[in-house]
Amino acid sequence: MGASGLIGCASGQRSGCSPLPGLRAWERAFTLIELLVTLAIIGLLLSLVAPRYFSSVTRAEETALKHNLALLREAVDKHYADTGKYPVSLEDLVRKKYIRSVPVDPVTESGATWVLVPPDDPDKGGIYDVRSGAQGVARDGSQYNRW
Repeated sequence: MGASGLIGCASGQRSGCSPLPGLRAWERAFTLIELLVTLAIIGLLLSLVAPRYFSSVTRAEETALKHNLALLREAVDKHYADTGKYPVSLEDLVRKKYIRSVPVDPVTESGATWVLVPPDDPDKGGIYDVRSGAQGVARDGSQYNRW
């Protein structure tokens, strides 16, 4: 190897020298066309995968919302069965150990957006039913706040 570290180069000679024998400098690098084709293929693959990803996220949020609503409604029903009255607030359910904590509405990403539906008879307590405070339409066409 010469002083410059390149194979087959005489000292001081630069043109035609290659670190890989038999390859010219322009043969070692990707061309702009090759890079653009690669980026186009990656973009195409991402455009196929992205809708499925976002659809899966929406489906998971809706499943979690249904689960959280069922959990809250079951806790309200147990409270009524035990005491003969509906809870005054969701915090009552936590305090009396019907639930560990007030769950988060996965669509609004908040635990403070639950819509509390009072019973017909106000003497029976404060929460007869719980609904989501989320605005919007589910994948099946129903309103989140009607669940």
